[in-house]
Amino acid sequence: SGPLKDMNFSFPEGGGVRFVYQFTSEPPAVSFRATGEKDGVIDILPTGVLYLNGSLDWETRAAHRLQVESLDEEGNIVKGPYTVTIYVEDINDNPPEFDQIKYTGVVRQNSRPGKPFMRVHATDRDDPTTPHAQLTYSILHHFPNPYTEMLFQINNITGEISPSRAGSYYLDPQKQDTFTLVVTVKDMAGMTMNAFTSSADVIITVKESLWKAPSTIYIQENSTQVHPVNISQVRSNEPDVIYDLFEKEKLPRLPFSVDQNGVIYVTEPLDREEKDAYIFFVITKDKAGELVDKPLQIHVIVKDINDNPPVCQQALTVIEVQENEGGGSNIGTLFAMDMDEQDTLNSRLQFKIRSQVPAVPASNLFFIQQNTGILQLTSRSLNKRIASNYSLEVLVTDAAFQTICDVQIYVIDINDQIPIFEKSDYHNVTVAESLPVGTVILEIQATDGDEPATGSSNIIYQVKEGDPNNTFTIETDPETNRGFVKIKKALDFEAAPVYNLVINATNPEPLVPGVQYNSSSLTLFKVFVTNVDESPVFHKTVYRGEVPEDIPVNTLVMTVEAYDPEGSTVQRKHAQYLACRQRLFTKVSPPSRRCRCDNAAQKSKTTLILHLSDVNDNPPLLAMDYLPFFCHPLSGGERTFIQAADADEQMYFSTFDFSLDDNVNTRNNWEISKVNATHAYLSPKHANFEEKVYNVPIIIKDNGKPPLERKLNLEVNICKCSSEKSCF
Repeated sequence: SGPLKDMNFSFPEGGGVRFVYQFTSEPPAVSFRATGEKDGVIDILPTGVLYLNGSLDWETRAAHRLQVESLDEEGNIVKGPYTVTIYVEDINDNPPEFDQIKYTGVVRQNSRPGKPFMRVHATDRDDPTTPHAQLTYSILHHFPNPYTEMLFQINNITGEISPSRAGSYYLDPQKQDTFTLVVTVKDMAGMTMNAFTSSADVIITVKESLWKAPSTIYIQENSTQVHPVNISQVRSNEPDVIYDLFEKEKLPRLPFSVDQNGVIYVTEPLDREEKDAYIFFVITKDKAGELVDKPLQIHVIVKDINDNPPVCQQALTVIEVQENEGGGSNIGTLFAMDMDEQDTLNSRLQFKIRSQVPAVPASNLFFIQQNTGILQLTSRSLNKRIASNYSLEVLVTDAAFQTICDVQIYVIDINDQIPIFEKSDYHNVTVAESLPVGTVILEIQATDGDEPATGSSNIIYQVKEGDPNNTFTIETDPETNRGFVKIKKALDFEAAPVYNLVINATNPEPLVPGVQYNSSSLTLFKVFVTNVDESPVFHKTVYRGEVPEDIPVNTLVMTVEAYDPEGSTVQRKHAQYLACRQRLFTKVSPPSRRCRCDNAAQKSKTTLILHLSDVNDNPPLLAMDYLPFFCHPLSGGERTFIQAADADEQMYFSTFDFSLDDNVNTRNNWEISKVNATHAYLSPKHANFEEKVYNVPIIIKDNGKPPLERKLNLEVNICKCSSEKSCF
C-alpha cells in the first residue's frame, strides 16, 4: 500500500484473481477511480484496492496502461490522474506451428552437401524476445534410411534442408526416388525437456543430376566451319551459376570456351598432327567465386583427315650388298613415314620401284615388298665388275598423296680374306704404373686383301686373352687399319705387374662360308709394369665435423688416418702427421686445420672442415626503432605492435613467448597478446592514463635449448596527438 502516484507492476500471464496494490487516501479524498486498458480483467475498489479479476494474456495485450484518480464525496478529482502500468510477463503457453501440414521438395542427384534446396517454417505466438519463441528444427525420422548416415540435414535455426555429405554421394533416383522426413520444431531453443514440439512431413523427390560430363567429343581436324562451333553443353543442378573452363595441362592457348548457358565451343580449327587430344574441366562458381559443382572432365579427340603426304625417313637410303648374295635375300629396308594417324588408312603406305639405273644386266634386279618397304634381290645377278652401284627411285603412296624416295645400292666385294698381322709376337713392353690413362703403349698392324674401305677389309682389334679387367683398349685408324694399344684403366704394380696379352684382328662383315680366322689373325706381347713410389693416401678426401661454438680449448674434434699403397708405415714418413693423427685440438677460431704427410720424395694432404653450430647464448631483445605511444585521452581498444629478435641461430625459426612482469600494478594497467612467432600486441586495459611516459616491464623468452629470457622495461608514451595521429 501507499499514496497515489505513477507506478509500474509486472505479473505473469494467467493466474486468475490477484490483488495488485492498496492506494491510501488523503483527505478530502474518499474513493478511487481507474480508467484505461482494463479489458475487463483489471479494476479498483472505491477503497483504493487495485486488483485482477481475471487472467492476463500476453498474446492479447503485453501491457495495460491505466489512469487512477482519487475523488472526494462530490466525485471531484482530488489527486490524479496518475499512470499505473501493469506489464504482462509471457509464459510458454503456445506450441510452435508449421505454416504447412506437409512440405514437398525436389533435390538433384550429386547436389552439393550443405546447399539448401528447400526450407520449412514455423511460428510461435509467445514473446519473440524470450526463449519461449526461440525455435529449433531437427529431423526426427527419415524414411527409408538405407545407410548408417542421414542423407539429409536441416539447419536448426533457419529450417533449410540440404543433402548431407553422404546424401550428396548416395542419392540416386534409380535406387530410391522418394524420401519422407518427419521434421520437428521445438520452442525454448530446444534446451529444456518441457519445450513444446510440433512436427510436419517433408516429401522429397530425387531427380537425376543435370551435372554430367558429356561422352568423348570427336572433332575433325582442319574444319572449314565458321568458328566458334558448338560441340556440347553441360547444365548445373543449381541456377545462376557462372561456367568456366579449367586446363589440366598448361597450353599456350586452349582452343575451347564455355558460355553462361554451359554451351561448350571449339574456337578455331584443330590440327591433329599438332595435338591429337585435349582434356580440360568445366567448373561452376557462385557469385562469390566459390565452386558449386565437382569439376566435369571433358575429353576431346581430334579426328584425322588425310592431309599429310608420305615422307622419306632419309634423303638417300644407302644399302650395301655383297656380290654373292642369293636370290630372294633381304638386302635392306626403305623407311618412310606419314604424319597422319597411325594404324589408319590415312597413314597406310605402299611401295613400288619406279626406276633402276643402270638397267644391267637386267632392269628388274630388285623387288620391294608393297606394304613393308623391304628390298630383295630377284636373283643371284650382281657382279661388281658389271656395275658397282645402282640408283632406285621408289614411289611411296598413301590414299591421297605420293612421294619419290631415292635408294643407292652399292655392290661390295665378298669377305673372303682374313686380316694377317705383320708380326706374330711384339715381344715385351715395359711401362711405369704412373702412366696416365689414354697413353699409347704399342702400335700394331694387320692387313686385309679384300676391297679397301669396306666392311670386308676394315679391321677390328680386340684383346682376346690376358686382360680380365679390361685395362687396355685398342683403337683402329680407319685409313690405315693401324692399331693403337692404349691404357684404359690406371695401372697398379701391386695388383698386376705383368700382362700376357693375346690380340685378334677381325672384320665387321662376316666371312663367306668356307673361310675362317686362324693364327695369322693373332699376335702376342707382354706388358711389364714397373713400380713407382706412390704418395700415401688418406682414407677420406675431405674430413667433416661439427662442434658447438663454445667448445673448450684443447678438445679433441677429429681423428684422420692414411695408408701407404706400397705397404710402408705412414708413421715413419713425417712426425707432423703423427701429431695430427693422434690429437687434433682447437687452438684458434675458427678451428679449421689442414694436415699433410710429406717427406723429401712424396707428400699427400687432405682437408678438415669444421662447422660451428650455434649455441643459445643470447637472450631475446626488442627489435623496434620507435617508441610506442597512445593518443591521450584513450578511447578504449587501442593496441600497439611489439617485435622481438634473437642473435642466435635457431634450428628452424625463432619463436618468442611474451608476458608481463607478475606485479599487480602492471597487470591492472596492461595486457599482452601474441600475434605470431615474433610479434605481440600491447594494450592498455583501461582509459584512465595520465599524459606521461610509462615503463612497462615485459618478459620475452626464446625457443632455444635451453631457452633464455630477458626482462626489460618498455617505455610507452601517453601523449597529445596531432591530426596525423602522432605525438606532438
